[in-house]
This record gives sequence, C-alpha cells and structure tokens, in this order.
Amino acid sequence: MSVPAAVKTHIQQLGGAFMFSREAKAYGARTGVDGFIGPYTRGRGGVLGEVDADVVTAAFGFFRPETIRAAWESVAMPAAEAAAAYLGVAQDFGRRKLADFDAAERLAELLETVARAADVAGLPLFAGWRALPLAADAPGRVLQLTHVLREHRGGSHLLAVRASGISPMQAVLVGGSPLSDGPTQARLYGWPEPFEEIGPEIRARWEAAEELTDRLVAPAFGVLDERDGKELVELVHAAHDFALGRK
Repeated sequence: MSVPAAVKTHIQQLGGAFMFSREAKAYGARTGVDGFIGPYTRGRGGVLGEVDADVVTAAFGFFRPETIRAAWESVAMPAAEAAAAYLGVAQDFGRRKLADFDAAERLAELLETVARAADVAGLPLFAGWRALPLAADAPGRVLQLTHVLREHRGGSHLLAVRASGISPMQAVLVGGSPLSDGPTQARLYGWPEPFEEIGPEIRARWEAAEELTDRLVAPAFGVLDERDGKELVELVHAAHDFALGRK
C-alpha cells in the first residue's frame, strides 16, 4: 500500500476531530451563532477571505450551495478572525490530546515536509490553511499540519470526483464519512431527499476517483524516502490512536 493510501483514513479522522471538540464548541459560542454548521463554515472557510458564499461552496465542494450560503452569512465574525480562531481550536485540541505523545516533534517534522512539498494548484483551502503560522509547540503543530494535509487530500478528491464524472452529492452518497453513512452525511451537507439510488456505475466511478486522489497526492509524499515514509505511516497511526483513544 502506498504511503498516501496508508494514512488517508487516519489523517481524515485525526485532522478533522478538532471540529467536534470542546474547543470548537467554545469557539462557536464566541461567534454568537448556535449549532455546528455556521461557525464551522466561517472558521474553515475563513482562509479564503471575505468572499461571496459561492466561493466557499466551490472550495468545500461537497455541500449544497444553499447550505453554505446560509451558514457563511450567519456568522458576523470577520473571515480572518474566524480562521485564526479555528486555527487556535485545532492547535489547542492537539495540545490537549497529544501533550504526552513522545514522537510529536518528529511527526510534525515529517508532516511539514510533505505539506511544503505539495502543489497548491486547484486547492484553495489547502493553500490557505498551509499559509497560516505554525504552532511553536509540537503537539499543536502536529494537529495543525494533519488538518493541512486533510485539506490537501480533500481538495484533491474534489478534483478527482469531478474528473470521474460524478456529482459531489453522488460522491457523498457513496463515500459518506468516518462518522456517517452516505445518506446521513448528505443530510448533514444539506442535500434534500429523496436521494437517488446509487448503482454499480456510480460506485465504480467513485472508486476510480479514490484511486485518482491517491495519485494526485502522491507527489507530495514522494519527497520522503522509503524509511521516512514508513516512519510517517507508523507515527500517524500512533498519534491517531493516542489522541482519539483519550477522553
């Protein structure tokens, strides 16, 4: 298995776990907007700047446009401030969850090497998140960089989905998320029911998009030699289990 394929699930889960944390709830309360979607959209998309909601929809990719517009416009906090606050959420979550993870410094070094080697073309969220200042401490930096690489794969997957001839909603219905099946995730993204029946052809196209995503992200990981790639896989898995196994 390639390094990108070996770490994709762990990076997706660890890099996105801060969004559902106590730190994220405290940030949400500071925005003055109830619920998850508004603070999340403004925080994650804040790196794009003060843009129209369609720009955020274009970058997020898999959400219903009306859902993104309502969420983006519901939060009055300036985009740059929301992005900085959401960055702090990710870093603080890493500090809480990885404070005693002995290999944090080395993992942060490997993650940064991959992130710096990646091409930003076509990946605005990845570019925006990578441009934010890195945490000075290793636990905060690990979580931040894991999310940066999560955005790298997520943006690449969106490109692969469109190239494979399926719609973002179809991709959600097939792939779901680590926490939800496809229909449940589609509802969370605002897509209305009834949902179409996903047949073998759509599923095959989605699987082709997954394979293409692995190829798109591979050059960034290719900067690591075989030994460092193996170490990255081991440390990402270990950090995932260490952080998400703790209360």
